[in-house]
Amino acid sequence: MSIWKRPVSVEEIQSRMEGCLPGLLGIRVLEVGPDFLRAAMPVDERHVQPWRMLHGGASVVLAETVGSTACLLTLEEHQRPVGLEINANHCAAVPQGQSVTAECRPLHLGRSTQVWQTEIRREDGKLACVSRLTCAVLG
Repeated sequence: MSIWKRPVSVEEIQSRMEGCLPGLLGIRVLEVGPDFLRAAMPVDERHVQPWRMLHGGASVVLAETVGSTACLLTLEEHQRPVGLEINANHCAAVPQGQSVTAECRPLHLGRSTQVWQTEIRREDGKLACVSRLTCAVLG
């Protein structure tokens, strides 16, 4: 059974990202499953630190993007999510030239707060980052 309360279209989600940070970083929504959202991001000169590895902040942007988008899709039309806290544990380096895939699933879907966990994986499937986002539900 799906957890989504809003009509879900990968194309619509993607169009909302154009012209803002997720679009500028090349984040692409790949799939909306019954209880998860999957996206990808390249690792190019926009995403790396001086040692040419994926910058931890770019991972956090990816995690917050998929988590807040997923949260929004579980809410009624008059409600909006606002991020309260995000953390990230960086587990493996990702060199420039690769891409990463993020899969986000809910840990808690409450009326006033939600908690979402995102796993970011390298091309070889190794866990690069795990992040947890807490959102307040407004409205």
